[in-house]
Amino acid sequence: MEYMLLFTESAEELAKRTDPEKAPAYWAAWSAYAGTVATSGHMVSGAGLQPPDTATTVRIRDGQRQVHDGPYAESKEMLGGFFVIDVPDLDTALEWAARAPSASNGSTEVRPVLAPPQAQS
Repeated sequence: MEYMLLFTESAEELAKRTDPEKAPAYWAAWSAYAGTVATSGHMVSGAGLQPPDTATTVRIRDGQRQVHDGPYAESKEMLGGFFVIDVPDLDTALEWAARAPSASNGSTEVRPVLAPPQAQS
């Protein structure tokens, strides 16, 4: 079964990505984790995301498109990236989520991926 692991971190944690003193340790932890997931054979896909201030949010209200810069999330944690993994069950997905660097300083959300709709004949 496929599960998406959503990695959320604080703004301070995400800022480590570009801090010359903190970036090497930050990226080393994520590289080690990604490498372990990939070599386990469970990795389906994944990517890091640009910082939240690069986001654009689109809403349709009263039939009109509204476009705003930024995510406007009501959260102190920000989505930093995701993996889709293929594992036998939720317990295994939770084990992988707990190993993510974000689990110790932010959170790792686990969600089952919806199966594609069946084709109509």
